[in-house]
Amino acid sequence: MLLTSDNRLKKLIVIGDRVLIRPSKPDEQTASGLYLPPGVQEKEKVQQGHIIKTGPGYAIPMPVDDEPWKSEDEQVKYVPLQAREGDLAIFLLSGATEVMYEKEKYFIVPQSAILLLEREEDL
Repeated sequence: MLLTSDNRLKKLIVIGDRVLIRPSKPDEQTASGLYLPPGVQEKEKVQQGHIIKTGPGYAIPMPVDDEPWKSEDEQVKYVPLQAREGDLAIFLLSGATEVMYEKEKYFIVPQSAILLLEREEDL
């Protein structure tokens, strides 16, 4: 299931260790049967949804180079995220930021607020 086929979402660039999540409907469950009971969602402490886009990951500091003749093109390196596009994520709402984009609700969530990922492919 590729959720980023939507051309309108290609304009969005997710920064750093954050992911963009489209929330699931309250009674939606996965093919394997994973879902949050209504009582948990009503308390609004945790939420679930599918990851639409991910940021590049955690930036790794580049060593300081004292050689001014070298090129200025510094390549930023990142430690990639565990979360991938298409994963179902269960995350803490306290760490999430709710946004509306083209009349649809999304959450921007740092990877540290994600509690569990479910991936369709075998691990």
